[in-house]
Amino acid sequence: MAAADPETAQRQTEEIEALSAIYGDEWCAVDEDEKIFCIKISDCLEQPKWTLCLQVNLPPEYPTAAPPIYQLNAPWLLGQEYAEIANNLEEIYAQNLGENIIYLWVEKIREILTEKSQSSAPGPDIKKITEETIVDQHEEDFSLERQPFQQYTAIPLNFHLPESEEDEELPPICHGNPITDRRSTFQAHLAPVVTPKQVKNVLAKLYENKKIASATHNIYAYRIYCADKQTSLQDCEDDGETAAGGRLLHLMQILNVRNVLVVVSRWYGGILLGPDRFKHINNCARNILVEQNYTDFSENVSKQPGKNKRIRKDKKKTDC
Repeated sequence: MAAADPETAQRQTEEIEALSAIYGDEWCAVDEDEKIFCIKISDCLEQPKWTLCLQVNLPPEYPTAAPPIYQLNAPWLLGQEYAEIANNLEEIYAQNLGENIIYLWVEKIREILTEKSQSSAPGPDIKKITEETIVDQHEEDFSLERQPFQQYTAIPLNFHLPESEEDEELPPICHGNPITDRRSTFQAHLAPVVTPKQVKNVLAKLYENKKIASATHNIYAYRIYCADKQTSLQDCEDDGETAAGGRLLHLMQILNVRNVLVVVSRWYGGILLGPDRFKHINNCARNILVEQNYTDFSENVSKQPGKNKRIRKDKKKTDC
């Protein structure tokens, strides 16, 4: 496999880490060197009726100038159904040229499986399917022209705020369950925010806690949706853990969470963890976002490709 340029390779790494945090054991690496991964997708987690495996191979040019090469594997997947899913994946790619799209692909497939499960169609009868009825699966040939990569606008914190924002109420702060690995401990903290001033206030409040203030790193990222501009005000901070803030923000972008600040504290235990530290940071963040209903994995994404509607449920929380 040809070497990817550093920026593209970094985007691939961040996406893989985010997907691993989001899907856990459902996501697995087939060949990390060749960038081949597989995820098991079902219509539901409790009693799945329809399940298939999506295998993706990330070429060096992905996501900037090429799509993932993929295979859809399921013994019940016939020609027409395969074509339906393939067409949906191609449409998502066409509408999101230059962007990371694997999450959108996975959730679109899950949406199709859920619709199939809710229809009158019975579950797959594996015994009746023969080798002759299974469609040959080929790598898809995309010839779509590359378009400029579009991202959410990232705007840094502006501490010169109008007086009207100075006395804003401090949002409630929730604390997640810690993860410990080789004497290093990671813990996430979350607060709903709608202005940069609230972000600043929450961070100041967290630093009043001596334990949090003593953490080796306090990595954070936030996203605030601006409805009038239809974009997101967002920023992140590594706090000495190089690239950790960007990875955390990338996870939040993939989940399309809005109006929330996530801080992950790390207390270093004296043993280097290597890349595992990023996995723990993302897992902490993902867990608290799920626990606080900023993303609901039992819901379907929007039927419009590339428009993920999984946002926080309207639910007031007074004590976390």
